[in-house]
Amino acid sequence: MNQDIQSYIDNYNEEIQLLFSRLRENIYKSVSCEIEEKMWAKLPSFYAGERFVRLIPFNDHVNVEAAAVVDYKSQLKGYKVTPKGMLQVYLHQEVPYKIIQTIFTETLDC
Repeated sequence: MNQDIQSYIDNYNEEIQLLFSRLRENIYKSVSCEIEEKMWAKLPSFYAGERFVRLIPFNDHVNVEAAAVVDYKSQLKGYKVTPKGMLQVYLHQEVPYKIIQTIFTETLDC
């Protein structure tokens, strides 16, 4: 993991760190191309060329910023999708990994 991202995520509780780590792993499982990890505007970001996914941790959830989230909003009933199109995954929720993997694949398109 990128050291800047690791330092950033280390500031959160273990549950958020684990959720973040599982979502990050899912990004890599979703695509076959090389992913570049870097902080963008102080936010953990994962790039495939110009396309990106951001995982933004909070105290009780992680926001997933990915362009394809809005395309799967109807399949994400029970999950909050913000007006800006970010999926919020809370600690108490089961993570919809299959849908998220599809979202990552379509967003990163590689």
